[in-house]
Amino acid sequence: MTIHIGAQPGDIAETVLLPGDPYRAKWAAETFLEDVKLVNEVRGMLGFTGTWKGNRVTIHGSGMGMPSLSIYANELIRDYGAQTLIRIGSCGGMQESVKVRDVILAMTASSISTPSRGIFKEFQFAPCADWSLLKAAAEAAEAKGTPTHVGGIYSSDVFYDERPDLNEQMTRHGILGVEMEAAELYNLAARHGRRALAVLTVSDHLLTGEALPSDQREKSFGDMVEIALQAAFA
Repeated sequence: MTIHIGAQPGDIAETVLLPGDPYRAKWAAETFLEDVKLVNEVRGMLGFTGTWKGNRVTIHGSGMGMPSLSIYANELIRDYGAQTLIRIGSCGGMQESVKVRDVILAMTASSISTPSRGIFKEFQFAPCADWSLLKAAAEAAEAKGTPTHVGGIYSSDVFYDERPDLNEQMTRHGILGVEMEAAELYNLAARHGRRALAVLTVSDHLLTGEALPSDQREKSFGDMVEIALQAAFA
């Protein structure tokens, strides 16, 4: 057990999927895994372990934002031996070619600030995905026929953004979408020698204002979960 995870030794699989919402973790575990066991509910952050095609998988909520994800990813890596960590979550589209319901595979994750900034100080580290996971996810998405984009994303440290000038420059420089966790996940994976990837469903769009209705989100997020699982065990 750790401060934030009440799982016992052996309860956490080496492969962990990380949705932000603990109830999305519950939905994904019950939908895609077999022999599911609740392994954590400390502070309402739910974690489940089961099997997918005979492979052990943990699906664990990470909360909103990089500081929250950093807590769970650190403990999962250092105390439970997680080797492959894949963020599955929603993002906002930032290019006209990116449509609502499309999937984005984050090759890189830019940010203004992350919890790791205290380590890097003036150094501008460029966090990126694990190539083997990225390649496998792209192949899985192509096989499923899911509209998918591979490239850079932006991990914001605020949800209610008031920087239209920054958004304009990110769009100008080809950033595909914005979310709030991947950059720190990639930092931690690099630091500890683990594999990481962010597989994201576009739930709304910063340019068009289109948004996916809440009652359609779970169905649309299914492709993202399947792509992540297939990539993890390719």
